[in-house]
Amino acid sequence: GGGGPSSGTQLNQNSTSVPSSSPSSQPPSNGTPGGAAPPGVAGGNDPGHPVLDKLRLENNYNPKEFDLGCKETRFFVIKSYSEDDIHRSIKYNIWCSTEHGNKRLDGAFGALGAKGHIYLFFSVNGSGHFCGMAEMRSRVDYTTNTGVWAQDKWRGKFDVRWVYVKDVPNQQLRHIRLENNDNKPVTQSRDTQEVMADKGRQVIKIIHNYRHTTSIFDDFGHYEKRQEEEEEKRPDEPAPPTRQQPQQQQQQQQ
Repeated sequence: GGGGPSSGTQLNQNSTSVPSSSPSSQPPSNGTPGGAAPPGVAGGNDPGHPVLDKLRLENNYNPKEFDLGCKETRFFVIKSYSEDDIHRSIKYNIWCSTEHGNKRLDGAFGALGAKGHIYLFFSVNGSGHFCGMAEMRSRVDYTTNTGVWAQDKWRGKFDVRWVYVKDVPNQQLRHIRLENNDNKPVTQSRDTQEVMADKGRQVIKIIHNYRHTTSIFDDFGHYEKRQEEEEEKRPDEPAPPTRQQPQQQQQQQQ
């Protein structure tokens, strides 16, 4: 689906929130997760699942307003290898990057301290869309191997809080170019590519206002089942009840 972002909401350094835009005709996202079950009807009509229902009660996903008042804010693109890892990040409120990516994010978090926020824009390689945004909530624990990721090669973890969970097609964001990455579109970023503050606010505005038709929530039960099947194959390594880890690196598609 193409089309521009909803109009009517302007973002500037002094804004404190991003109110929801009025309904507009947004074409549906055409990015279907590779290997995923057929997407259901989004917008809150996706199939229910006990774990997902509990997560929704505990988190205000896709809020009608979002506070952007803090000047000390940094933004990074996160590239994931699979939707399975996105599912587990949402489920356990954690993430893990490559060794290089972890150091970059940990350094940014340590430099900001309690003065600001770090927001992460997630996209699965080859999906054709961004799938949401989360806030980094802790330093990186480099010693933990959570054992919950689709590939058992990621070490370390840090806490995140998911804010937006929705599929936003790359067409909606491709016009945003990063001066700190050879002026390439944000949609062609590699894992942990930093997005400068003004461009990061533009990305948030578009994600916030986009009237999505699909999200990973549509297939949540599918990924729950896949995780159970993976754990059955390695019963000696049960996944911790509240942790998870990694996926990323690589460039995004156009």
